[in-house]
Parts: sequence; C-alpha cells; structure tokens
Amino acid sequence: MRVVADTNIVVSGLLWRGLPRRVLDTARDGIIGLFTSIALLEELEDALSREKSAPRLEAANVTAHELVLGYAALARVVEAATIEPVVLADPDDDAVLACALAAQCEVLTSSDSHLLDLKQYKDVRILTASELFIELSL
Repeated sequence: MRVVADTNIVVSGLLWRGLPRRVLDTARDGIIGLFTSIALLEELEDALSREKSAPRLEAANVTAHELVLGYAALARVVEAATIEPVVLADPDDDAVLACALAAQCEVLTSSDSHLLDLKQYKDVRILTASELFIELSL
C-alpha cells in the first residue's frame, strides 16, 4: 500500500511511541511504502526544530536535521503535483495532498482535522493512523 504520512504523524512517530511510530515501523518492515516530497521534508525539519521538540531531541542525542535525513531515507521522495487550493482553512495541508496525488498513494494518514474532514481527495483516502491499521488488519 502506498501511503503519505502527514507531518503531524511523522513528528509524533519520530519523537514518541504509539500509532504514529507504528506507521513508521510498518514502512521499515516493508508492509507499506511511504512517500514524501521536498516541501514535506522542509515542513518536517521546521516542526522538529521548534522549541517544544528540543527536549525529545536532546534526550535522544539527535538533531532535527538527522531525523529528517533518516525519514528521507525511509520514505521515497517524489516531486509533488501541482494542485488547485483544496484546504482553504490551512493551505499548508495542500502540500500533503499534492504529494499523495503525485505518488499515486491509496492513503494519506493524518491527525489533522482539516484533512480528515475531507475523507477522500480524488483517489486518495484520508485516514487516521488507527484507521490505517484497521485497513491493514494489523
């Protein structure tokens, strides 16, 4: 299954345990294929560089950039599609949709209500991490 993980899932998966971490582990195990774009990697580095992430990074003795490089090695980087604005309340969310479309993903996983409220964008279903694991029967 081809999947794009929204930045909120990736940050949570890199810094904490729980379902977002399982999304990353499932990709490491080859059960799903993860996809990302340069714009999403930049957003990830920005999110990981925020002050609230600093204690977790320090505890793990890792930098935001190192985590981004590790994620970029796990996920396949694609050139995002050009799309018309979709999420008017949060235009940054359009980058995730553009990546999912370009990568021909079946699923976009997120905890962002703006994306989850869409339920689907073209052929891409938008699921929580929990819904993704139900779909995968894991």
